[in-house]
Amino acid sequence: MLDFGMININTQWNHILHDVQSDELNSFVSRVYDSSVVFPKREELFNAYNLTPLDNIKVVILGQDPYHGVNQANGLAFSVKNGVKIPPSLQNILKELVDDIGCSMPKSGDLTSWANQGVFLLNSVLSVEEAKPASHQNCGWEELTDKTIEGISQNCENVVFILWGKPAQKKYRLIDTTKHLILTAPHPSPLSSYRGFFGSKPFSKANKFLQEHSIEPVDWCF
Repeated sequence: MLDFGMININTQWNHILHDVQSDELNSFVSRVYDSSVVFPKREELFNAYNLTPLDNIKVVILGQDPYHGVNQANGLAFSVKNGVKIPPSLQNILKELVDDIGCSMPKSGDLTSWANQGVFLLNSVLSVEEAKPASHQNCGWEELTDKTIEGISQNCENVVFILWGKPAQKKYRLIDTTKHLILTAPHPSPLSSYRGFFGSKPFSKANKFLQEHSIEPVDWCF
């Protein structure tokens, strides 16, 4: 059973995550938060799960690991706290949003409004040490997020999975393509965004699929 002290995950996830080998992960989380500066805050670790319960999921956007700067990460992939400078990858996501849907350019990088509408903003790794990107890879998070993606695929219908970049696309194998839509593109990082991320139109394609299956589309503009 997952038990991170005062941190709770919405109980809808219990039957999906119940067999995650949690002792090692629980021990790791306790140790790193007690001994170093880790993002997001401990109480925000499972914001994605709690803001977007399993039966609300329409779209999954998969990131790699949280932002590693002070006050950036808020427990949602690619999102930053309100008032924080928008990181380059998120700037590119928002540029594509404007070009694809016609939204006005958002002034905030807080994607909570997406999460509240059923956009599950999941990182493959849920924590990171300050100023050390990818520092918590291969510490147990991947098993949990693999189980999460697999559980969504098995328990939900007609979900759009948006996989940006090769690390996210490794989870392609966990998704049943006979009942879900998978959209792939290069990562929105400035290093790769011009290799096919721009112009990939993930937001309009996601909404088109949802509407074709009589699901209310996401209001991506905020």
